[in-house]
Amino acid sequence: MKLYYTPGTCSTAPRILLAEAGIACEQELVSFKTKQTASGADYLQINANGYVPALQLDDGSVLTEGPAIDQYIADLVPEKKLAPANGTAARYQMQSWLNFIATELHKGGYSILFDRGAAEEWKDAARAKLAKRLAYVDGALAGKTYLLGDDFGCADAYLFVVLGWSEFAHVDLSAFANLKAFSERVATRTAVQAVKAQDAKK
Repeated sequence: MKLYYTPGTCSTAPRILLAEAGIACEQELVSFKTKQTASGADYLQINANGYVPALQLDDGSVLTEGPAIDQYIADLVPEKKLAPANGTAARYQMQSWLNFIATELHKGGYSILFDRGAAEEWKDAARAKLAKRLAYVDGALAGKTYLLGDDFGCADAYLFVVLGWSEFAHVDLSAFANLKAFSERVATRTAVQAVKAQDAKK
């Protein structure tokens, strides 16, 4: 397999999960500006949408969209409990969180804050909406280690990465004690530290 990624983006989540799973996977850097990979390939020929991540499977097919890739990785090593078993209520809860993070936090909130062409009033509205959505997640984490309980999984990796954009996007997390504790807890995981160290070498 080969994972195409760009540091600091949502493609960090599958990289964390690969490290958690102990799966050896080639990883190739993609330039946001040129849409070229580190080896000089045209990334648009790999993923026509141009964004990361994309996972090229051993049969040559390409899987796109972070939440799908995250689940694929988790299902390769069910013993690691990175995702509940298919068909269980817990699996659907995890998918619910992945969808919420993707639509309500990532694309519906933070993305506009990185759009240089977006009007400031749009960004202010996005921050106000984000505050409500973040309060919801903060409440859901009360008394929990991770979103689904004691086991770190796909949704946690994605949430951690998205929350990591807060400082750059000027999103204030000071009112959300559970989110802050969650982020600090995940940041100490060996897999997260490994990915951070890898990016520091770039």
